[in-house]
Amino acid sequence: MTIEDRKSAVEILGDAGADAGPALILCEHASHRIPARYHDLGLAPQHAESHAAWDPGARALGLHLAAALASPMVASTVSRLVYDCNRPPEAASAMPEKSELIEVPGNRGLSPDDRAERVHSVYAPFCEAVTAQIAARQQRGHSTALITVHSFAPVYFGKQRAVEIGILHDTDKRLADAMLALAPKLPHRKIERNEPYGPADGVTHSLQIHGIAQRLPNVMIEVRNDLLRTPEDIARIGDELLTMIGPALVHLGLQSQGAAHA
Repeated sequence: MTIEDRKSAVEILGDAGADAGPALILCEHASHRIPARYHDLGLAPQHAESHAAWDPGARALGLHLAAALASPMVASTVSRLVYDCNRPPEAASAMPEKSELIEVPGNRGLSPDDRAERVHSVYAPFCEAVTAQIAARQQRGHSTALITVHSFAPVYFGKQRAVEIGILHDTDKRLADAMLALAPKLPHRKIERNEPYGPADGVTHSLQIHGIAQRLPNVMIEVRNDLLRTPEDIARIGDELLTMIGPALVHLGLQSQGAAHA
């Protein structure tokens, strides 16, 4: 593993200084890329590109939001089956041996050194990039809300999920509350709080360490991935989300560049 490997584990889209909008967008599950040194984790090709390996549509949705809000985005470029950047190193789910019904042979019996290598080469670069973006924005006096973008499968363990959009939070629910107060503006959507996951499922790690610890308003957005299949779908859902995000940011005293959606 080289310095270039670490650099290639994360992408920064936009600039904390030039993009003076009110948010920092994160996308921890943006890619299903498995670096060659992990030998495809022993996965069948269809599993290596399935929802188990990434969040389909999340990166494009994050980019749509970032552009509308004139805000930067930080995204992992490595599959969450190698390392899930929304999990702490001590969590078994950071390098899962099984994801739903899919076995991950390359994650079985990892030694402490194996785990440490993945923390160093995948998780740490992502966290360092987020920390640097927040610090740069603070130095320039930019207000910042942390928004993490995810997608979820319509069927989980054989059960159909009715929820379409989840607005997730941990102990800081300021931004989630402000967004959910505007959910009636989207009566055709099934929008729920802390669904299909919540803090008890261990999914709010990024909110905790990058949002709450920095006293930034924060929220995690989950969108059912059958609503994100085409560029047109992504633009539609993105604009719908902005009808909640824009006014919610204004309500919290953060200048919103997405005024057209307010």
